[in-house]
Amino acid sequence: MTNAAEQTAPPASGGLDRFFKISERGSSVAREVRGGIVTFLAMAYIVVLNPLILGLTPDSTGQYLGGGTVAGANLAAITAATALVAGLLSILMGAVANFPLALAAGLGLNAFVANSIARDTTWEAAMGLVVLEGVVILVLVLTGFRKAVFKAVPQQLKVAISVGIGLFIALLGMVDARFVTRIPDAFGTTVPVQLGADGHLQGWPVLVFCVGLLVMIALWVRKVPGAILLGIVVATVLSIIVDKLFTPGSSMDSAGGWALNQPSLSGDWGLPDLSTLFRVDLFGAFSTLEGGVLAALLLIFSLLLADFFDTMGTMTAIGAEAGLNDEDGTPPHAQRILIVDSVAAIAGGVGGVSSNTSFIESASGVGEGARTGLSTIVTGLLFLATMFLSPLVSAIPSEAAVPALVLVGFLMMQQVTEIDWTDVEIAIPAFLTIIVMPFTYSISAGIGAGFIAFLVIKLVMGKLQEIHALMWVVAALFVVYFAYTPISGWIN
Repeated sequence: MTNAAEQTAPPASGGLDRFFKISERGSSVAREVRGGIVTFLAMAYIVVLNPLILGLTPDSTGQYLGGGTVAGANLAAITAATALVAGLLSILMGAVANFPLALAAGLGLNAFVANSIARDTTWEAAMGLVVLEGVVILVLVLTGFRKAVFKAVPQQLKVAISVGIGLFIALLGMVDARFVTRIPDAFGTTVPVQLGADGHLQGWPVLVFCVGLLVMIALWVRKVPGAILLGIVVATVLSIIVDKLFTPGSSMDSAGGWALNQPSLSGDWGLPDLSTLFRVDLFGAFSTLEGGVLAALLLIFSLLLADFFDTMGTMTAIGAEAGLNDEDGTPPHAQRILIVDSVAAIAGGVGGVSSNTSFIESASGVGEGARTGLSTIVTGLLFLATMFLSPLVSAIPSEAAVPALVLVGFLMMQQVTEIDWTDVEIAIPAFLTIIVMPFTYSISAGIGAGFIAFLVIKLVMGKLQEIHALMWVVAALFVVYFAYTPISGWIN
């Protein structure tokens, strides 16, 4: 959804317009470029965070990603490969699927790979499982199974997925800015999260987030073109001033420090180190994991299910926000989107940076007006530039970029009126889908809760004829997904 003042964009012309259908979708080249920049700024944190997750976690042999026994010794290489794979796959998505959906190393998936796979085998074998998961999901797409499952989902559940993701990314923005934090002794308190670091806002960085959000909202309600991008620019400038005047430091040093990266232009500007590429042992995990083949297959299944439904939910939400979905809630070129996303999982494993997947942060670019794949190509080019300009990316702290996620969360929440809340047979599954996503910090968990509740309700109401056969298959898979721990324990 874009500003009313921008809904009547002047028609573009030429081959670029025809290829991307820019004017047909009510957009303009300038708006697409802005949207691509905003999406990149909202996603740029992954270039910093992915190396920290992968490069500081040893495998079962005590080695760190890329080789060596020193934690973090290969952060530069992981950073470069993270940016390279994200850039290439985002460009591929824009060119092949013409959809405003960028890709990068999946947050959550990378933590699963680092902590639940690599610690029990080698890094090369862990990346081998990522590649195999991507191959399996690509086969499911090419055979039409993945799209068939998507079409089997009731329309109002698809709307609930979009709304749930809206709440999820709003919470994600607040957590990344440390406006909301986890209470360390959550099991001994009445609530698991709190305002700020100790019940109240603390530190200059969170002030940057608050000011950035208010500026963004003010520009938005005044219908200023480029409101989200301007808000990020203002917050970035403010962050640099704050850092120079008050030197709040890192959150690793104090609760009031910068959450991820400090706004600084210092750093190396040399050629990228791509030593993590092609470090893959395709079937190594089948012999090195305790539990052997069954354990490896269960890990592949867990990666597969998260990737499978996260992307389905993400592309639905992005398409709905952009006004591109058809009457069944299906985005244009859905099959192409799913193919590129599947290839991204393979590319992430080959690049040594974990599975790459579609990023819901793309919604921030859509909020800025992006409607075509041109914006995604802009995002991809910026990721490629990051391999050489990583110090420039570090000048933008997450506190300056994530206010966009909160505002876009509001825009996605507006779709909630499309759900019939008087029909409990759909309202309860929709409700569970919406609340479980932010509460569990997982898109897949929210989708699974909604699907299972939908089937149970239809079953007890005696309306089996209203359930698509594929919904039974999916629900059974989600039961396995939720029961991963006891099943893996039984195997081992």
